[in-house]
Amino acid sequence: MLSNINSKGKKATRDGFGAGIYEAAQKNPNIFALCADLVGSLKLNDFIGDYPERFIQVGIAEANMMGIAAGLATAGKIPYTTTFANFSTGRVYDQIRQSIAYSHKNVKICASHAGVTLGEDGATHQILEDLGLMKMLPGMTVINPCDYEQTRLATMAIAEHNGPVYLRFGRPSWPMFTEGMPFEIGKALKMNDGKDVSIFATGHLVWKAVEAAKQLEAEGISCELINIHTIKPLDEEAVLASVAKTKCAVVAEEHNVLGGLGESIAGLLARKNPTPIEFVAVQDTFGESGKVPDLIAKYGLDTVNVVDAVRKVLARK
Repeated sequence: MLSNINSKGKKATRDGFGAGIYEAAQKNPNIFALCADLVGSLKLNDFIGDYPERFIQVGIAEANMMGIAAGLATAGKIPYTTTFANFSTGRVYDQIRQSIAYSHKNVKICASHAGVTLGEDGATHQILEDLGLMKMLPGMTVINPCDYEQTRLATMAIAEHNGPVYLRFGRPSWPMFTEGMPFEIGKALKMNDGKDVSIFATGHLVWKAVEAAKQLEAEGISCELINIHTIKPLDEEAVLASVAKTKCAVVAEEHNVLGGLGESIAGLLARKNPTPIEFVAVQDTFGESGKVPDLIAKYGLDTVNVVDAVRKVLARK
């Protein structure tokens, strides 16, 4: 129930990654961490402190990092590459496609500082196309967790998954609200049952969707809230079951409206169950430098935007 979903403080999803890779490394000696000169930003200090022999500092050479990771995977290791999301995807797409995805290498591409919530570093670093880039690669699993705990669990889970993975997380302190909830790759997490509208949210926007659903519930609108942490493979069964009940949908994501989760869900519904749908996403533009709350508001990613999208889709139902 929505009343049971409350913030238990704030912590960055990148901190969840740091905790998760350290715990995973304790269990699996084949896990290696590679970094492109951003150890502090990727929260790798605990890992390096206890497992220095399994850490490779590549420097500002992201393409080389992907090649090294592919080689480690060929030798039976489980490499986690780490840098900002922009440098994990756009800068090295050729290396990922040719050296990792094409041969289905067991490489975990771990990408921090994604989306406009990167904040003051500005448009050159705020990649909003990464989910689309990565989900189009055949065989690539794409995961976008919503808070510290879900990121920690995802980071550990991908070690057990055979094949390339793109794991996306962020910079800012963010509400923690999934403690005690399960995580399974490819399995959507229903956070609230509802009958009037389905809200599918991913990453930081899950919390905005929680806030919106609480506001709408107070107005008598029943929202089914589903946390889509795995963008690919999409949990098609969960999506179709929800819209079969509610007959309309809203998708919320910190990503370009083109190429992200919204397009995946819209494509599924077009094929299987045509349904009114609205999107909360960045509207085909680059970001800019600014404070995180200001950027979220300017680019239409706030609680009020989810509420407005629900009202629009209900009017079309």
